[in-house]
Amino acid sequence: MYKLFLEQCFNLLKTGSECGIVIPSSFYNDLGAKQLREMLFSQSKMTGLFCFENRKTIFEGVHRSFKFVVLTFEKGGNTKKFPAAFMRHDVLELQRFPNSDSISISLELIRRLSPDSLSVVEFKNEIDFHISEKMTKFPLLGEKIEDKWNLSLKREFHMTDDKNLFKSYSKSRLPLYEGKMIHQFTHLYAKPKYWVDEQEGRKALLKRNESDISQLLDYQCYRFSYRAIGRSTDARTLIGTVLPSNVFSGNSLNIASPTQDNKSTVFISAVLNSFCVDFALRQQVSANINMFYIYQLPVPRLTKNDRYFNDIVQRAAKLICTTPEFDELAQEVGLVSHQQGVTDETERAKLRAELDGMVAHLYGLTEDEFSYILTTFPIVSATVKEAALSAYRNFAPMFGVSEILASI
Repeated sequence: MYKLFLEQCFNLLKTGSECGIVIPSSFYNDLGAKQLREMLFSQSKMTGLFCFENRKTIFEGVHRSFKFVVLTFEKGGNTKKFPAAFMRHDVLELQRFPNSDSISISLELIRRLSPDSLSVVEFKNEIDFHISEKMTKFPLLGEKIEDKWNLSLKREFHMTDDKNLFKSYSKSRLPLYEGKMIHQFTHLYAKPKYWVDEQEGRKALLKRNESDISQLLDYQCYRFSYRAIGRSTDARTLIGTVLPSNVFSGNSLNIASPTQDNKSTVFISAVLNSFCVDFALRQQVSANINMFYIYQLPVPRLTKNDRYFNDIVQRAAKLICTTPEFDELAQEVGLVSHQQGVTDETERAKLRAELDGMVAHLYGLTEDEFSYILTTFPIVSATVKEAALSAYRNFAPMFGVSEILASI
């Protein structure tokens, strides 16, 4: 309801009058508030965006990780830039806001980073600015590019609306995957609770009046999926993997349509599970990872003809292809079978660290920049972060020294 109140506050103001209001942080990044942001940017001068967590229980009965915004604006004119502060815990800081530690965010940068939604990225300091600008040299995932793989996201079954399809286990039924069943690079995080009769599932998925002539549907293919729920305060925000073929999914998972080849699907999983992409996503997400957040991520669109593509795919495939359901995928990417997949936790950790190091190089990040990104994941163990940074250093000769490339 904050959207209604904020709009009415704007309507009640005379030109030159000011408003200060406390609202949920979703105002500055949710797609549903885009028109409000557009209105304030174009018809007012925003004078402050102060975001704080409820960590000290400022509001009783509200979860401590919930974030609020103190928004101030003057009606009339337009906004070119405004002071902002994010992830604050003490509202007493408002007495000193804005100050030299505040970040000045320009509307030009917002339009460049989030052209479709005008979302405001949670920059905490100057290095956030610098890294984000460096990453935006790559196209956003929502941009359609010829001769490259493109990402198209969807949901399959709704856990409430389609509950009549969900049944108990039977050999003749296919599992229904939910968000809690997957983690990064694994489809085995939990066992399925529900199962679906394939013919009933097909009928529900086919378009209205479309006949079932045994055509190939998405559920019969390998697909990248990610949890639809994720907070910037979690250990990791973006959690995804490749699902085996012949499984259905509920709405707690967002599913990518099959790509032109499965190698691209594995590559997508590798990059989106990286610390670098997670860092970019955490600057925008509140609680739900809506599809438009993923579409706004800048991601290198490497294909099989690009250098490093196969190196990344091979490592990710070893993490994903660990059961017989992935034998076909394993063979397609160059493994003999799922038996070449890696299940030993130490070896898996090594492969993941290598992927994180390689992706950091893809983005052209310096060692200092990648090291800073790792510090923004406070709940992740120091061992994991040290391994990723060590892998980055090991791959420096392979990719070329990032600092030199940046200078050039």
